[in-house]
Formats: sequence, structure tokens, C-alpha cells
Amino acid sequence: MAYRTSSIRLARALTKQSQPTAHRSISAASALQPQNYSINNILCASRSSSLISNYNNNNIYCHSFSTKPEEEQPSDEAAAAQSPSEGEDTEETTNNNDAPSEEDKITKLETQIKDLKDQVLRSLAEQENVRSIAKRDVQNAKTFAITSFAKSLLDTSDNLSRALDAVPEELRHDHENQPVLANLYEGITMTETGLNKAFNKNGLKKFGEKGEKFDPNIHEALFEYPDPEGEVGNIGQVMKVGFMLNERVVRPAEVGVVKAP
Repeated sequence: MAYRTSSIRLARALTKQSQPTAHRSISAASALQPQNYSINNILCASRSSSLISNYNNNNIYCHSFSTKPEEEQPSDEAAAAQSPSEGEDTEETTNNNDAPSEEDKITKLETQIKDLKDQVLRSLAEQENVRSIAKRDVQNAKTFAITSFAKSLLDTSDNLSRALDAVPEELRHDHENQPVLANLYEGITMTETGLNKAFNKNGLKKFGEKGEKFDPNIHEALFEYPDPEGEVGNIGQVMKVGFMLNERVVRPAEVGVVKAP
């Protein structure tokens, strides 16, 4: 840039110096030789044109060495990006035509409301089911918490029953001849009665007696035998009584079933 400026200044100085010289030569020539005015005028004009051409050449030469960046012309792509095309106008018009109407919006909102209502109802139903299951589990845990403890006492009840059955019937109340055995029998009877009361108080009950109808859900048939006095399908013998805790079978009754002869 500095080189270009200095070149321009040099060319202007040369032009200014050449122009007065030409005028002076013309005036002097005209004063001395009036008849050669036209020839001198032509020479001065030629010199001026040569100086001007030299100035233009210097200017072009300096411009070739200039470091100033040329102004970039906008490309076709930028012009296309700046100016909206007909396709975009058509697309915008199509989008405006495809815009949903008020009825479509209302229908869409009603569908969303219906879906949300259904989701809320399902969520409430699921919460109610979870609450019911949790309540039932708590109740079952409270009701059958003594299941393992009750099972551990069933053998004790069986042993007391066996002890009572081992005493002959004629000696169970003979306080004169067998007072010790009679008193022992009474003590065992009282112990069994107290244990059964404790069982009943906590929901543990005995079942399985002779003459009951056989039920595979609560009875366990060990054998079958013919009995003309018993009814077919009923319990004829009880090997081990069963126990039920709050309507749930803790131990099935082991029985013998009467069959047809």
C-alpha cells in the first residue's frame, strides 16, 4: 500500500514538472518563431500524451504490486441464499395450507384428555390393588404368626391323647383301688383340656373324628377297609387328629376310610 502511494505521488510530480516546461517552450517558440506555432503545439501535445501514458503505465505497474485484497464478489450460492426462491415460497404456502384447523386441534386435545384420564384411573386402580394386597399380607402375617409355634405343640397334644387312651376305662375313675392311676388320669385330662383351650383361643382347632365324611382337602387317607357297620366313604378310624389354624389346615388328619365290601 505504501509503495503504491509513493508511486502515485512520483507520477503526479513528474506530470507537474513536465506541464510548465511544455507551456514555456510553446510560449518561447511562439515568440521567436510565430510561423512554427502549429508544429510546436503538436510536439507539446505528443510529449504530454507520452507523460500521461507513462503515468498510467506506472499506475498499472504499482497496482500489480499492491497488497490490498480485491473485493470479493458475492457468489451465486450466497445470492441464492439471500434471495428467497420460488420453491421456498411454494413450501411456505403448502405448510400454511397444511396447518391443522381448530376442529383438528380440539379433537387432538380431547384424545389426549381421554388418554390421561385412562392413565389416572389405571394408576388409582393399581394403587388400590397394592393397598389391598399389603393389607391382606399384614392380616395374614398377624393371623398365622403362630403357625410354627402351634406346629411344635401338636406332638405334645398327641402324646397327652395317647396317655389318656392307655389307661383302661374301668380304672380311670377307681379312686378306691387305684387312686394314684385315677388321679394321674385326671391330671392328664386337665392338662389336655387346658392345652385345647389355649389352642381354641388362638384359632387352632382339632378336626377328624370317626363318622365324618372323608374330604381329601383336609383328610389324608392311609388305608381303606370294609366295615359293614360304617357308611362307605366315611372315616372309620382316626390314626392322628388334624389341626386347623384360622380355617387353614396346619396338619391334615390321618384316617382310615370305609370302603364297599
